[in-house]
Amino acid sequence: QVQLVESGGGLVQPGGSLRLSCTTTGRTFTMYAMGWFRQAPGKERELVAAINWNGESTEYADSVKGRFTISRDNANNMMYLRMNSLDSDDTALYYCAAGFALRRDMRAYNYWGQGTQVTVSS
Repeated sequence: QVQLVESGGGLVQPGGSLRLSCTTTGRTFTMYAMGWFRQAPGKERELVAAINWNGESTEYADSVKGRFTISRDNANNMMYLRMNSLDSDDTALYYCAAGFALRRDMRAYNYWGQGTQVTVSS
């Protein structure tokens, strides 16, 4: 079992930046690939970015490539999502998730946090 808690969401103006954090507790953090997903009202949950256990491989949604950066700190059991050049389409509830392999499919992730809200608005 692993427990995940997201933080860092909030209200930001278009063009602004945020950094989301995912704090993990429980089983060995390096056992897991990690991912950020988001869900906007009326839409399906979608992959934002994912990272393998040692940080050497990543995946991004096309819509965030070049703007978002996923990273992890295995020494402190943390994962991050740096988000730049935010726009209204990025407004969503952002979830962190843990799974046993780097995948784009949310069904590959076994553990989920409760989410942190990101709202991009002027």
